[in-house]
Amino acid sequence: MRWTCVPFRELTTDRLYDVLALRAEVFVVEQNCVFLDIDGLDRQTWHLLGQGDDGKLQAYARLIPPGLKGSDALIGRVVTSPAARGGGTGRQLMAEALAQCERLWSGHPITLHAQAHLERFYGSFGFTPVGEQYMEDGIPHQEMRKETFE
Repeated sequence: MRWTCVPFRELTTDRLYDVLALRAEVFVVEQNCVFLDIDGLDRQTWHLLGQGDDGKLQAYARLIPPGLKGSDALIGRVVTSPAARGGGTGRQLMAEALAQCERLWSGHPITLHAQAHLERFYGSFGFTPVGEQYMEDGIPHQEMRKETFE
């Protein structure tokens, strides 16, 4: 897996297309969620892309800087391609997302809004639940926070 983490302005048109296509494939089609994926934040965030040896986008996460949506850094739009699942790609993606957050915003806590069935997965990276579960786009979610880097 080859990882790239760039601000929006450094995304090529082709890479942006790949990102939006993967997000739509998984969040809109696979998870059957009709929502406004293009929410006005992409231009102000960093984009973590994991490309396979064939150059295809296999994993992606959006990294939101502290101060844009609260005081914490935020990891969102975490997604792996259906074709890349089952081989540890999701774990690689989260490890890389955490490393990039540390590089970009050293010392800041990180928040994410996990689909509730993934709470244990994110917990394995040091995230702990904050508050009660809530529904978003018909899917139970849990806000989670990581206080420090390990």
